[in-house]
Amino acid sequence: MDAGVICGSRVSHERAGVEDIEDAAGEDVRAVIETLLDGDGVSEAFAIQTCNRAEAYVVADSADVGRRALERVHGDAREDVRVEMGHEESLRHLIRVAAGLESLVLGEDQILGQFKRAIDIARNAGALGPTLETGLTKAVHVGERARTETEINEGAMSIGSAAARLAETELDLDGETALVVGAGEMGKLAAEALTDAGITELVVANRTVPHAEHIADSVEIPAQAIALESVSEAISEAAIVVTATSTSEYLLGTSDVDDAGETLVIDLAQPRDVHPEAASVDQVVVHDIDALESVTEETRAARKTAAEEVEAMIDEEFDRLLDAYKRRQADEAISTMYEAAERVKAREVDTAISRLESQGELTDEQRETVEAMADALVGQLLSPPTKSLREAAIEDDWSTIQTAMALFDPDFGTNRAGISRRDGRETTNPEADDSVTERSEKEVPQYVLESVSDD
Repeated sequence: MDAGVICGSRVSHERAGVEDIEDAAGEDVRAVIETLLDGDGVSEAFAIQTCNRAEAYVVADSADVGRRALERVHGDAREDVRVEMGHEESLRHLIRVAAGLESLVLGEDQILGQFKRAIDIARNAGALGPTLETGLTKAVHVGERARTETEINEGAMSIGSAAARLAETELDLDGETALVVGAGEMGKLAAEALTDAGITELVVANRTVPHAEHIADSVEIPAQAIALESVSEAISEAAIVVTATSTSEYLLGTSDVDDAGETLVIDLAQPRDVHPEAASVDQVVVHDIDALESVTEETRAARKTAAEEVEAMIDEEFDRLLDAYKRRQADEAISTMYEAAERVKAREVDTAISRLESQGELTDEQRETVEAMADALVGQLLSPPTKSLREAAIEDDWSTIQTAMALFDPDFGTNRAGISRRDGRETTNPEADDSVTERSEKEVPQYVLESVSDD
């Protein structure tokens, strides 16, 4: 029987500034996952790090074990910016993240792609098992539903386009040159948004120049690609600079912008690309991602109705997730009960047939009659407890299920932890997948299923 409780920890834009998120983030997602898996009692791990969040999750033997494991990656974060999450809160939050409700730009599409990439990293690291895999799969499903069935992402607003809007509030972009540093998805979106905002020339800098050339070729204005080493020279020609790389060190310092003149720099990177001291240079204005809050509030208000629809969708899907967990709890106990009964039935049928054959040879029909009678007895005797166990799961009555497991499975441990109940206690956390119920039922003899359905 699967066991384990999910614990989560997050440092995000809802409470933390860019420096706090930067401090909480690990070197990369893979490194964070490997650190989490090194913790004693941790069986699964997941992490996601974006420009406005650093989050980590584990499946552990108990909530205390999980919290200790998360301390290894977020333990230095200030208490007022870090949020610790229990099992159900972690699952719901993951769904909200994938749906775009926790993004700085409400409903933005980029987070779903980042979420999927984080899952791939965890999967490739061997960090996902049935508990997290199921919850993450549900989160992706809801994220896709939210974007196809509601208008949560209407207008294709993104962090990149928010940066362009911020720039428009501070200077007239018509006829200006823009420098975008970084050729990833964020850099591409920023380049497109700046082009739409009226710049007449674009320069894209990247460590891999062909990637920068790809963005330069995609816009409908004069554009060129350069290497990162040439950024300092390009800054002096640009009115606006947007940085969005994934490097772990500062790319731009005071010496890079000393001769820039009037320049607006917007740093979208996490960790930051621009050293904070660069803002002290005369005529240079530096904004980090925190400055986008005022721009994104307009989008949040416009998408309020869609957000309410997504909230309702999450409630519905989350209840399905918990119901699937509950069915699995009951089906595990039911399967164990019937397996024990099958062993006893098989032994007693063999004994009865042996005794009957000592009195004379039995026909095939007589053997079938004995076996059918035994099947009927087991089915009728276990039908009431089968219904009781399923009702216990629906009512979150783990004590009844645990008692059944202890009665019929000698190896069942009473200290197993798992899915959090609504009353705060912990129960076993199985796979939350409708297909699990089907697999469990296949382990139950057909005569049992028939007797249960007949009552």
